[in-house]
Amino acid sequence: MTALTDREWAARASTLSPWRADAVASLLMATTPPTSPMPRSLDQQVEIETPEHVAFAYTMAGVGTRAAAALVDTAICTGGYALLLLLAAWATRRYGGPSGRDLAGEWVTALVIAGQFLIFWGYYVLFEGLRDGQTPGKRYFRLRVVQDGGYAVTLGASAARNLVRLVDMQPGILYGVGLLSVAVSRSGKRLGDYVAGTMVVQERRTAFVGGDDAAAEPRVLVAGPALLDEAEFAVLQRFVARRSSLDRPRREALTGQLVSRFRARVPGGPSGDLAFLIALEASERRLRELGGAARSDTGAHREQHALVARGLPDWRHFARLLDDAERRGLSAMSEDEVSDFVARYRAITGDLARLRTASRDRDVDAVYYLSRLVAGGHGLLYRQRRLRPAVVGDYVFDAIPAEMRRSWRPIALAAVLLFGPAIGAFEAVRRSPQAAAQMVPRGLVDRAETGVVRQREGGGYLPEEDAQLRGAILTSAITTNNLQVTFGAFALGITAGAGTVLVLVMNGVAALGAPLGFYARMGLLEQILGFVLPHGVLELTAICLGGGAGLQLAAAILLPGALTRRDALVERGRRALTLVAGASVLLLVAGLIEGNISPRVWPLWEKAAVSAATAVLLLWYWTLGMGRGTAGERGAAVIARGGGERGAASRS
Repeated sequence: MTALTDREWAARASTLSPWRADAVASLLMATTPPTSPMPRSLDQQVEIETPEHVAFAYTMAGVGTRAAAALVDTAICTGGYALLLLLAAWATRRYGGPSGRDLAGEWVTALVIAGQFLIFWGYYVLFEGLRDGQTPGKRYFRLRVVQDGGYAVTLGASAARNLVRLVDMQPGILYGVGLLSVAVSRSGKRLGDYVAGTMVVQERRTAFVGGDDAAAEPRVLVAGPALLDEAEFAVLQRFVARRSSLDRPRREALTGQLVSRFRARVPGGPSGDLAFLIALEASERRLRELGGAARSDTGAHREQHALVARGLPDWRHFARLLDDAERRGLSAMSEDEVSDFVARYRAITGDLARLRTASRDRDVDAVYYLSRLVAGGHGLLYRQRRLRPAVVGDYVFDAIPAEMRRSWRPIALAAVLLFGPAIGAFEAVRRSPQAAAQMVPRGLVDRAETGVVRQREGGGYLPEEDAQLRGAILTSAITTNNLQVTFGAFALGITAGAGTVLVLVMNGVAALGAPLGFYARMGLLEQILGFVLPHGVLELTAICLGGGAGLQLAAAILLPGALTRRDALVERGRRALTLVAGASVLLLVAGLIEGNISPRVWPLWEKAAVSAATAVLLLWYWTLGMGRGTAGERGAAVIARGGGERGAASRS
């Protein structure tokens, strides 16, 4: 390389933009430049391999950013609930009767109960499942939930991670469990993420500062090598960027060390030491931007800067296309636009693979920049397809019954944990006044005492004048309560099953055995059975399904088999969620029966006939799809039809 005059050195330096400073003072103190790569940041990253067999890294969302997004979402939920209450108050005044006990008032109350349930349980599930992993809070802070492997989160995975939110938000609503899990996890996962196989990532992309973005002419590749190797150039670059922030003695000492190392290699250049280092840094950077190799580079390493020089215009063009595609969505793009986008995405994945090889063991800005672009393109192209009605039908009438049969053991164990304590509590309360006093709450005692009066008058479990009016409220309140019990039994499976067992036993005693035992003691067993029988078969089966789902998670933790616990938790979590979906279907049907049939004053045999009919329908549902492959195969087929391998990449 020929010597440069002072004017040439100055001209080169003046055409280059200043490099972003990297605050690593320890490098500047080293007489011998380090050879190990410098970490880009303290962010947690996880490496993903695309279907094109190219690896890139996602930057995990930090605790602070996730907490800020959660605050925004909480504010939205709170505002939504407040608006719901205002609308309910207006509707009651507008359509309600003088006593507030008419049909309109009861339905308003029922809708408020259902609305509160949907806000608490449905907000995160629906936004993340149907809006590509982003709630409004996550979207504002540019966070996204993705599945392990970089794929878009499915509705099922969103449901799994957010049902376990019941545990993550403890104690109370402080999210202590979730925050602790995120802080100690290498991939920033809370418990719900482990069950669903998901993670929360940042979507911010860095701007690559190498080269002149405005230059339109082709870049000319130089043949001569740079004078400094990469480690030396990194030290010089950091010194030049931070020189003004150093105190004078420190700057002079470092200047002397660097000049003594580099001056002999450059025949010409500015005479002043500091001016020499500034000009040398500008020259070395420009050579790299034009594709020149470093002095120490051999083999594939020599291609690193040439790859950047050739590819940078195309990368920046793809970055603009990606911004536009994320804003508009692939569905709004023409077939030619999608094909061009996919072709360019595949081209930059190839560039990333080559660049990672050429820059092996080095922390290179271009690799980081390309990784962000590939991550954005991967997330866009492999998002799930829209949920089709046919897939929902297949899931309800095929995958759910298949999983119920496949998981009969944990379901049976859940039934034992529910009905065993219930039978014991029934007998204890029926026979012992002391047990009744300890196990039966005062409200139930008062209800039974008024029930004695209604029985003499030929009435039912509810006062006849209130049965129809309160049916809507009962349907809403009891259905949402049972859904929450079912969700809780599933979510608490993450405690290795201890929480699930507790939920089943407590509900067997307090919600089933003790009330029935007390009504039997008061001579009102027929009255309460007349209310419970029509919907009881479906309702109790649903709770057993929820308990079986929680025990599935417990089995993944305690008995993972050949899989790792992490993989077993994801696999069992998918199966468990299918049981929860089945329980939800049964509870919705049971709620309709409970609101329209259970409160009616019918003979007991007619109520028993309704119960028998629901049992027959449940048996029929249990047998759907038998003989058409194993349960796992049927479930996998339904999931695949719903968009398992998804995205627009296959369209090109």
